[in-house]
Amino acid sequence: MNNELQIYIDGNFYPKSEAKISVYDHGFLYGDGVFEGIRAYNGLVFKLKEHINRLYRSAHAIMLNIPLTKQALEEAVVDTLRKNQMKDSYIRLIVSRGVGDLGLDPRKCPKPSIIIIADTINIKAGNAKDVGITAVFTWVRRNAVDAATHEIKSLNYLNSVMGKIEANAYGADEAICLEPNGYVAEGVGENVFIVKNGEVLTPPNSTGSLEGITSEVIVELCKKLNLKLTVTNLTPFMVLTADEAFFTGTAMEVVPICEVNKRPIGDGKPGPVTQKLMTEFQQIIADPKNGTKI
Repeated sequence: MNNELQIYIDGNFYPKSEAKISVYDHGFLYGDGVFEGIRAYNGLVFKLKEHINRLYRSAHAIMLNIPLTKQALEEAVVDTLRKNQMKDSYIRLIVSRGVGDLGLDPRKCPKPSIIIIADTINIKAGNAKDVGITAVFTWVRRNAVDAATHEIKSLNYLNSVMGKIEANAYGADEAICLEPNGYVAEGVGENVFIVKNGEVLTPPNSTGSLEGITSEVIVELCKKLNLKLTVTNLTPFMVLTADEAFFTGTAMEVVPICEVNKRPIGDGKPGPVTQKLMTEFQQIIADPKNGTKI
Protein backbone atom coordinates (compact mmCIF):
# COMPACT_ATOMS: atom_id res chain seq x y z
CA MET A 1 0.00 0.00 0.00
CA ASN A 2 1.29 3.45 -0.90
CA ASN A 3 1.50 5.55 2.26
CA GLU A 4 2.90 8.60 0.51
CA LEU A 5 1.20 11.94 0.97
CA GLN A 6 -1.16 12.78 -1.86
CA ILE A 7 -0.62 16.23 -3.33
CA TYR A 8 -3.40 18.12 -5.12
CA ILE A 9 -2.29 19.73 -8.37
CA ASP A 10 -4.92 21.29 -10.64
CA GLY A 11 -7.69 18.87 -9.78
CA ASN A 12 -5.64 15.68 -9.63
CA PHE A 13 -3.79 13.90 -6.83
CA TYR A 14 -0.19 12.71 -7.10
CA PRO A 15 2.05 10.86 -4.64
CA LYS A 16 4.56 13.20 -3.02
CA SER A 17 7.44 11.64 -4.98
CA GLU A 18 5.64 12.32 -8.26
CA ALA A 19 4.17 15.74 -7.50
CA LYS A 20 5.98 18.14 -9.82
CA ILE A 21 5.65 21.51 -11.51
CA SER A 22 7.28 22.79 -14.67
CA VAL A 23 10.62 24.61 -14.43
CA TYR A 24 8.88 27.24 -16.58
CA ASP A 25 6.26 27.93 -13.92
CA HIS A 26 6.46 31.60 -12.97
CA GLY A 27 5.90 30.68 -9.33
CA PHE A 28 9.24 28.86 -9.47
CA LEU A 29 11.03 31.30 -11.77
CA TYR A 30 9.93 34.55 -10.16
CA GLY A 31 7.95 33.85 -6.99
CA ASP A 32 4.94 34.97 -9.03
CA GLY A 33 1.98 33.66 -7.07
CA VAL A 34 0.24 33.67 -3.71
CA PHE A 35 -0.25 31.18 -0.91
CA GLU A 36 -1.87 30.46 2.41
CA GLY A 37 -0.79 28.38 5.40
CA ILE A 38 -3.83 26.80 7.07
CA ARG A 39 -4.25 24.53 10.08
CA ALA A 40 -6.60 21.64 10.72
CA TYR A 41 -7.28 20.56 14.29
CA ASN A 42 -9.15 17.40 15.26
CA GLY A 43 -11.12 17.22 12.04
CA LEU A 44 -11.80 20.96 11.69
CA VAL A 45 -10.03 23.30 9.26
CA PHE A 46 -9.51 26.44 11.32
CA LYS A 47 -10.78 29.70 9.80
CA LEU A 48 -10.79 28.21 6.29
CA LYS A 49 -13.12 30.84 4.83
CA GLU A 50 -10.95 33.64 6.24
CA HIS A 51 -7.83 32.11 4.70
CA ILE A 52 -9.52 31.67 1.33
CA ASN A 53 -10.72 35.28 1.41
CA ARG A 54 -7.19 36.50 2.16
CA LEU A 55 -5.82 34.37 -0.68
CA TYR A 56 -8.23 36.02 -3.10
CA ARG A 57 -7.26 39.48 -1.82
CA SER A 58 -3.59 38.72 -2.42
CA ALA A 59 -4.37 37.34 -5.87
CA HIS A 60 -6.44 40.42 -6.76
CA ALA A 61 -3.55 42.70 -5.81
CA ILE A 62 -1.22 40.99 -8.30
CA MET A 63 -3.92 40.57 -11.00
CA LEU A 64 -3.92 36.79 -10.69
CA ASN A 65 -7.22 35.11 -11.52
CA ILE A 66 -7.76 32.02 -9.38
CA PRO A 67 -9.40 29.39 -11.64
CA LEU A 68 -11.77 28.09 -8.96
CA THR A 69 -14.58 29.68 -6.99
CA LYS A 70 -14.03 30.20 -3.29
CA GLN A 71 -16.42 27.38 -2.47
CA ALA A 72 -14.70 25.01 -4.89
CA LEU A 73 -11.32 25.89 -3.41
CA GLU A 74 -12.60 25.21 0.12
CA GLU A 75 -13.88 21.84 -1.07
CA ALA A 76 -10.51 21.07 -2.66
CA VAL A 77 -8.75 21.73 0.65
CA VAL A 78 -11.16 19.44 2.51
CA ASP A 79 -10.85 16.77 -0.20
CA THR A 80 -7.06 16.85 0.13
CA LEU A 81 -7.29 16.25 3.85
CA ARG A 82 -9.77 13.42 3.34
CA LYS A 83 -7.57 11.88 0.64
CA ASN A 84 -4.70 11.81 3.14
CA GLN A 85 -6.93 10.77 6.05
CA MET A 86 -5.64 13.71 8.10
CA LYS A 87 -7.56 15.30 10.95
CA ASP A 88 -4.60 17.38 12.18
CA SER A 89 -2.50 19.05 9.55
CA TYR A 90 -0.67 22.09 8.27
CA ILE A 91 -2.01 22.87 4.80
CA ARG A 92 -0.11 24.83 2.18
CA LEU A 93 -2.42 26.25 -0.50
CA ILE A 94 -0.58 27.72 -3.47
CA VAL A 95 -1.76 29.53 -6.59
CA SER A 96 1.04 30.23 -9.05
CA ARG A 97 0.87 32.28 -12.24
CA GLY A 98 1.48 29.04 -14.10
CA VAL A 99 3.67 27.96 -16.98
CA GLY A 100 5.07 30.70 -19.20
CA ASP A 101 8.43 31.41 -20.78
CA LEU A 102 11.70 32.82 -19.43
CA GLY A 103 10.43 36.37 -19.75
CA LEU A 104 8.68 38.34 -17.02
CA ASP A 105 5.46 39.03 -18.92
CA PRO A 106 2.59 37.33 -17.03
CA ARG A 107 0.51 37.38 -20.21
CA LYS A 108 2.67 34.46 -21.35
CA CYS A 109 1.14 32.35 -18.53
CA PRO A 110 -2.32 31.36 -19.82
CA LYS A 111 -3.35 29.11 -16.93
CA PRO A 112 -2.68 29.60 -13.20
CA SER A 113 -1.91 26.47 -11.22
CA ILE A 114 -3.37 25.39 -7.85
CA ILE A 115 -1.40 23.17 -5.48
CA ILE A 116 -2.58 21.90 -2.08
CA ILE A 117 -0.22 20.13 0.31
CA ALA A 118 -1.49 18.61 3.57
CA ASP A 119 1.43 17.80 5.86
CA THR A 120 2.81 18.83 9.25
CA ILE A 121 5.03 21.73 10.33
CA ASN A 122 7.28 22.38 13.30
CA ILE A 123 8.36 25.99 13.62
CA LYS A 124 9.97 25.65 17.06
CA ALA A 125 10.65 22.33 18.73
CA GLY A 126 10.47 21.65 22.43
CA ASN A 127 8.56 23.60 25.04
CA ALA A 128 8.59 27.02 23.38
CA LYS A 129 5.12 27.90 24.63
CA ASP A 130 6.17 27.19 28.21
CA VAL A 131 9.55 28.94 28.23
CA GLY A 132 9.27 31.34 25.30
CA ILE A 133 11.59 31.96 22.36
CA THR A 134 14.39 34.37 21.55
CA ALA A 135 14.46 36.93 18.75
CA VAL A 136 16.72 39.53 17.16
CA PHE A 137 16.03 42.68 15.18
CA THR A 138 17.30 41.90 11.70
CA TRP A 139 19.00 44.39 9.39
CA VAL A 140 16.73 43.07 6.61
CA ARG A 141 13.97 45.67 6.35
CA ARG A 142 10.44 44.78 5.34
CA ASN A 143 9.63 45.91 1.81
CA ALA A 144 7.96 49.30 1.61
CA VAL A 145 4.19 49.37 1.08
CA ASP A 146 4.75 50.77 -2.42
CA ALA A 147 7.12 47.91 -3.28
CA ALA A 148 6.59 44.16 -2.89
CA THR A 149 4.59 44.72 0.27
CA HIS A 150 4.09 41.82 2.67
CA GLU A 151 0.43 42.77 2.87
CA ILE A 152 0.35 40.44 -0.14
CA LYS A 153 1.10 36.85 0.88
CA SER A 154 3.14 36.16 -2.23
CA LEU A 155 5.45 33.28 -3.11
CA ASN A 156 8.42 35.65 -2.99
CA TYR A 157 9.58 35.18 0.60
CA LEU A 158 13.28 35.99 0.10
CA ASN A 159 12.91 38.95 2.46
CA SER A 160 11.76 36.60 5.22
CA VAL A 161 14.34 33.94 4.38
CA MET A 162 17.13 36.52 4.72
CA GLY A 163 15.72 37.62 8.09
CA LYS A 164 15.67 33.98 9.22
CA ILE A 165 19.29 33.55 8.11
CA GLU A 166 20.17 36.53 10.30
CA ALA A 167 18.38 34.98 13.30
CA ASN A 168 20.18 31.69 12.71
CA ALA A 169 23.54 33.45 12.53
CA TYR A 170 22.98 35.04 15.95
CA GLY A 171 21.63 31.86 17.53
CA ALA A 172 18.13 33.27 17.96
CA ASP A 173 14.87 31.44 17.28
CA GLU A 174 13.22 34.16 15.19
CA ALA A 175 13.81 37.58 13.67
CA ILE A 176 11.80 40.78 14.02
CA CYS A 177 11.69 42.90 10.87
CA LEU A 178 11.53 46.69 10.82
CA GLU A 179 9.91 48.74 8.07
CA PRO A 180 11.89 51.37 6.10
CA ASN A 181 11.36 54.09 8.74
CA GLY A 182 12.60 51.85 11.54
CA TYR A 183 9.28 50.91 13.13
CA VAL A 184 8.49 47.30 13.94
CA ALA A 185 6.65 45.52 11.12
CA GLU A 186 6.41 41.82 12.00
CA GLY A 187 8.41 38.65 12.41
CA VAL A 188 9.66 36.74 9.39
CA GLY A 189 6.37 34.85 9.33
CA GLU A 190 4.41 36.13 12.32
CA ASN A 191 2.68 39.20 13.69
CA VAL A 192 4.15 40.90 16.76
CA PHE A 193 2.41 42.02 19.96
CA ILE A 194 3.79 43.56 23.13
CA VAL A 195 2.23 44.17 26.54
CA LYS A 196 3.02 47.28 28.62
CA ASN A 197 1.27 48.10 31.89
CA GLY A 198 -1.52 45.67 31.02
CA GLU A 199 -2.11 47.21 27.58
CA VAL A 200 -1.65 45.12 24.43
CA LEU A 201 -0.03 46.90 21.48
CA THR A 202 0.59 45.78 17.90
CA PRO A 203 1.80 47.51 14.70
CA PRO A 204 -0.62 48.69 12.01
CA ASN A 205 -0.73 47.02 8.59
CA SER A 206 0.60 50.29 7.17
CA THR A 207 4.05 49.01 8.15
CA GLY A 208 3.69 46.52 5.32
CA SER A 209 2.86 43.57 7.55
CA LEU A 210 0.43 40.81 6.70
CA GLU A 211 -3.14 41.01 7.98
CA GLY A 212 -2.87 37.93 10.17
CA ILE A 213 -5.73 35.48 10.71
CA THR A 214 -4.40 34.53 14.15
CA SER A 215 -3.72 38.15 15.06
CA GLU A 216 -7.37 38.98 14.28
CA VAL A 217 -8.40 36.27 16.75
CA ILE A 218 -6.13 37.84 19.37
CA VAL A 219 -7.75 41.24 18.78
CA GLU A 220 -11.17 39.69 19.39
CA LEU A 221 -9.91 37.90 22.50
CA CYS A 222 -8.61 41.18 23.91
CA LYS A 223 -12.12 42.61 23.57
CA LYS A 224 -13.59 39.54 25.26
CA LEU A 225 -11.10 39.75 28.15
CA ASN A 226 -11.48 43.54 28.50
CA LEU A 227 -7.83 44.07 27.65
CA LYS A 228 -7.03 47.44 26.16
CA LEU A 229 -5.56 46.94 22.70
CA THR A 230 -3.89 49.70 20.73
CA VAL A 231 -2.76 49.50 17.11
CA THR A 232 0.20 51.85 16.87
CA ASN A 233 3.73 52.15 15.57
CA LEU A 234 6.17 50.27 17.77
CA THR A 235 9.83 51.24 18.07
CA PRO A 236 12.55 48.72 18.91
CA PHE A 237 12.90 50.50 22.28
CA MET A 238 9.23 49.82 23.04
CA VAL A 239 9.77 46.12 22.38
CA LEU A 240 12.95 45.92 24.46
CA THR A 241 11.28 47.62 27.43
CA ALA A 242 7.93 45.82 27.19
CA ASP A 243 6.56 43.76 30.07
CA GLU A 244 5.68 40.95 27.67
CA ALA A 245 5.90 40.19 23.96
CA PHE A 246 4.58 37.44 21.74
CA PHE A 247 4.32 36.26 18.15
CA THR A 248 1.13 35.09 16.47
CA GLY A 249 0.75 33.08 13.29
CA THR A 250 -1.00 30.10 11.77
CA ALA A 251 1.99 27.79 12.14
CA MET A 252 3.27 29.20 15.44
CA GLU A 253 -0.15 29.98 16.96
CA VAL A 254 0.71 32.17 20.00
CA VAL A 255 4.25 31.98 21.39
CA PRO A 256 5.90 34.20 24.05
CA ILE A 257 9.02 36.18 23.15
CA CYS A 258 11.25 36.18 26.23
CA GLU A 259 14.43 37.73 24.85
CA VAL A 260 15.24 40.19 22.06
CA ASN A 261 18.82 41.04 21.11
CA LYS A 262 20.02 39.37 24.32
CA ARG A 263 17.77 41.64 26.46
CA PRO A 264 15.16 39.81 28.54
CA ILE A 265 11.59 40.92 27.93
CA GLY A 266 10.05 41.60 31.34
CA ASP A 267 11.39 38.99 33.72
CA GLY A 268 12.43 36.75 30.82
CA LYS A 269 9.49 34.40 31.26
CA PRO A 270 6.07 34.14 29.59
CA GLY A 271 3.87 36.82 31.14
CA PRO A 272 0.35 36.49 32.52
CA VAL A 273 -1.40 38.33 29.68
CA THR A 274 0.34 36.20 27.06
CA GLN A 275 -0.45 33.02 28.97
CA LYS A 276 -4.10 33.97 29.26
CA LEU A 277 -4.36 34.70 25.54
CA MET A 278 -2.65 31.39 24.74
CA THR A 279 -5.17 29.50 26.86
CA GLU A 280 -8.12 31.32 25.32
CA PHE A 281 -6.77 30.74 21.82
CA GLN A 282 -6.76 26.98 22.36
CA GLN A 283 -10.45 27.20 23.26
CA ILE A 284 -11.13 29.12 20.05
CA ILE A 285 -9.40 26.38 18.05
CA ALA A 286 -11.60 23.71 19.64
CA ASP A 287 -14.86 25.56 18.95
CA PRO A 288 -16.63 23.93 15.93
CA LYS A 289 -18.08 27.25 14.81
CA ASN A 290 -14.54 28.43 13.95
CA GLY A 291 -13.78 25.53 11.65
CA THR A 292 -14.87 23.72 8.51
CA LYS A 293 -15.52 20.03 9.08
CA ILE A 294 -13.38 17.56 7.20
